[in-house]
Amino acid sequence: MCGVVGIFGRSPVAARLYDALTILQHRGQDAAGMTTLDGRRMRSARGIGLVRDVFDAKLMDGLTGDVGIGHVRYPTAGLDRPDEAQPMYVNAPWGIALGHNGNLVNDGSLSDDLFNTDRRHVNTESDSEVLLNVLAHELSVHADAGIKPSTVFAAVDGVHRRCQGAYAAVALIAGVGLLGFRDPHGIRPAVLGKRQSATGDEYIIASESVVLDILGFEFIDDLAPGESALITLDGKLHRHQSDQACAHTPCIFEYVYFARPDSMIDDLSVYKTRLRMGEKLAEKILREWPDHDIDVVIPIPDTSRTACLPLAQMLNVKYREGLIKNRYIGRTFIMPGQAERAQSVRRKLNTIELEFRRKNVLLVDDSIVRGTTSRQIIQMARDAGAKNVYMASASPPVRHPNVYGIDMPSASELVAAGRSIEEVRQLIGADRLIYQDLDDLEAAVRGKNTAIDGFDSSCFNGRYVTGLADGYLDALEKKRSDAIKEQRRQVG
Repeated sequence: MCGVVGIFGRSPVAARLYDALTILQHRGQDAAGMTTLDGRRMRSARGIGLVRDVFDAKLMDGLTGDVGIGHVRYPTAGLDRPDEAQPMYVNAPWGIALGHNGNLVNDGSLSDDLFNTDRRHVNTESDSEVLLNVLAHELSVHADAGIKPSTVFAAVDGVHRRCQGAYAAVALIAGVGLLGFRDPHGIRPAVLGKRQSATGDEYIIASESVVLDILGFEFIDDLAPGESALITLDGKLHRHQSDQACAHTPCIFEYVYFARPDSMIDDLSVYKTRLRMGEKLAEKILREWPDHDIDVVIPIPDTSRTACLPLAQMLNVKYREGLIKNRYIGRTFIMPGQAERAQSVRRKLNTIELEFRRKNVLLVDDSIVRGTTSRQIIQMARDAGAKNVYMASASPPVRHPNVYGIDMPSASELVAAGRSIEEVRQLIGADRLIYQDLDDLEAAVRGKNTAIDGFDSSCFNGRYVTGLADGYLDALEKKRSDAIKEQRRQVG
């Protein structure tokens, strides 16, 4: 998972891009980058680390221009090296810089096609570089038609025909303007906004609507599946719906964990969806465990807080903050290696013993993925004096790899893969374990929105909306497991 933003301004945009990336920092902590367009000159800065660590005053001063894009990276593909930070750049046709959120599932065959047929060399293992080069090739195919919106949209339609997987992308095209586009299934989010300045309209394309709120842009729309938006250098907005668009199936894990609660994604309030998750989970507990002996409900901060509140209310049980988070430690789920995630749990969380001592405690989390965090927190609760420690997950068991941009590619790393709920309970050390049902989760997220055809719930049900080539998951296991990543980091 990554965060992307593009701004078409009427004054220098670097400072606003910086602010936007800090707002999106929850979507990626591995690397950050910006590219601005100043006339026909592109100026870029990128590096490994948090936004505040990558950009200093000198770098910011060099990012001149009224149009620009930015990216925060969360490592799912590639070797996590500085040359894989985004935006990435190619110089033909015209010059293109691109930032990408998502993951392609046919990048291997595409890379071969680019080299053997399109005569383009991909220099990293990043699928984002593949996406960029496919876009560049498709633009070159249509270049004879000139630099105009129809040329760009024809090229993006070509991208949709060739690229399989999830992608929400922003791009700068020299001499053309700012482009944003979303994959035909709408798996990854992208929103479009506008504001008026003294000299004309300004536009923004971003991963989440919270960026628009904070930077003062008015929300226009979510980009639809297969839709492109192009703001040309004369300040005009052009939109195009591809005939490659499919049924709208956004990633359900955006609502479970990744997105900020103050965001709207596909006309759904992330905050409201999480409230409904808590209500559905409470209904299940009351249905299956009506004589429960829970004394207190405690959220595992931060994402589960919203679901935990209505759950406690419906169970008529006290809600307490028993786990205090050190906010200077990053999100453990998106840390690049299992060892780093495990070491960070105790550094990140501490217990308030009074809330655990001699009580039957229900811990609530948004999801249980690898089980490492859950096991350690349950032990922390016991060490704090809890009588019994129960665990509830606002989402179903994660049993399958996610291939669309979330770092859970290896089934062997998923605690619920191939195991019963009772086996998972024993492994994490809980006295009782309750999971949300998938039907309830999807109903909670959808609410009253009938415009969404379904969800990519593949990490729960193993059904991949784009389809996968035979042997893809086995190859992914060998390529992107934590053990392989660690070996590559040591070699690199």
